[in-house]
Amino acid sequence: MTSPELIGGRYELRGVLGRGGMAEVHSAWDVRLNRPVAVKLLHPSLLGDPDSRTRFEFEARAAAGLAHPNIVVVHDSGEQPPHGVPFLVMEQLPGASLADEIARGPLPVPRVRSVLADVLAGLGAAHAAGILHRDVKPANVLFAETGQAKLADFGIAKSGSASLTRAGQIFGTMAYLSPERIAGRPATPADDLYAVGAMGYEALTGAMPFPQSEPAALVRAIAAHDVVPLQTARPDVDAGLATVIERAMAPDPSQRFSSAAEMRAALLSVRPATRVMTAPPLPMTTGAVLPPPPPDRRRRVMGGVAAGAAVLLALVFVIVEATRSSPATPSPAATTTPTTTTSSTTTTTTTPPPTTSSLAPAPIQTEPRRGPGNGNDKPKKPKGDDD
Repeated sequence: MTSPELIGGRYELRGVLGRGGMAEVHSAWDVRLNRPVAVKLLHPSLLGDPDSRTRFEFEARAAAGLAHPNIVVVHDSGEQPPHGVPFLVMEQLPGASLADEIARGPLPVPRVRSVLADVLAGLGAAHAAGILHRDVKPANVLFAETGQAKLADFGIAKSGSASLTRAGQIFGTMAYLSPERIAGRPATPADDLYAVGAMGYEALTGAMPFPQSEPAALVRAIAAHDVVPLQTARPDVDAGLATVIERAMAPDPSQRFSSAAEMRAALLSVRPATRVMTAPPLPMTTGAVLPPPPPDRRRRVMGGVAAGAAVLLALVFVIVEATRSSPATPSPAATTTPTTTTSSTTTTTTTPPPTTSSLAPAPIQTEPRRGPGNGNDKPKKPKGDDD
């Protein structure tokens, strides 16, 4: 049994992860650091092409200088003897590519918004370093375990300090190229943003904005901007997101966003409108406990309750007393017998009234007029009676 091939003396090659126009990517194991990696090897058929070797080396330098969480990390690079095959060692991501996800159908709107925001963050870092990707497409967007999107494959990237294309050469995937790139004009950051817009359109609809398979028909469709409006192709996409994607794909580059940071800010600032619920609030259950009123209000309420209770108690007392008492009957007035005496002095005594309810008036009693004395004297006979 043959032992696995070691690249660079430490990377053990395993299965093939993918193939592109210039290279193929293998799953590998770093025997020195005991971790999985991905090793990219230039196609043997291109070993004799100086331009291909130069581009491969440029990708290694460009990606290695871009330390950003939304760009695939490059660990190492070199040439494998005996034929001097260039290789590039990168982090191995367990997730599939965006192209794999789109192949299963249109993605949810929040997922597309998140992926595009990650890609734009990575592009912003590359543009700030003076590097244009020039091949932004779903197959070059990979996912980490957390779902974070990472931009990969800077194989045909362009640096402001070095140009690896000759006049009239066009690199990139035709379906994601801007009209000016197809016309042969120099690449600019606006071209990468155009590709992001086209990629977002495809992720939301499950179809490329320009689905023509024949190259000449595809070029004409891109030049004429013959594309179905996004909200017609997928009505549930909110107007804000549709506006951002369609502006990025504007035929006139002056109408697109001026930078990846501006497009990302616009993408994250527009959100679907929040629907306000108009239904009345639910009734309070009988078991709910209301919070106590404020102290001043509580004192006023308790004072009012006490006063009302006192009034009610007094009223009940009066009614009970009135019910228990009987009506008073006046006593007949005492008779008087006038007596003729020689003195006109009169004394009057009052007999105490009978015990009755305090509510009934007491009767007035009168006494017969008497002469002076203690009240036991008998009346004297008039003179002359004995005669």
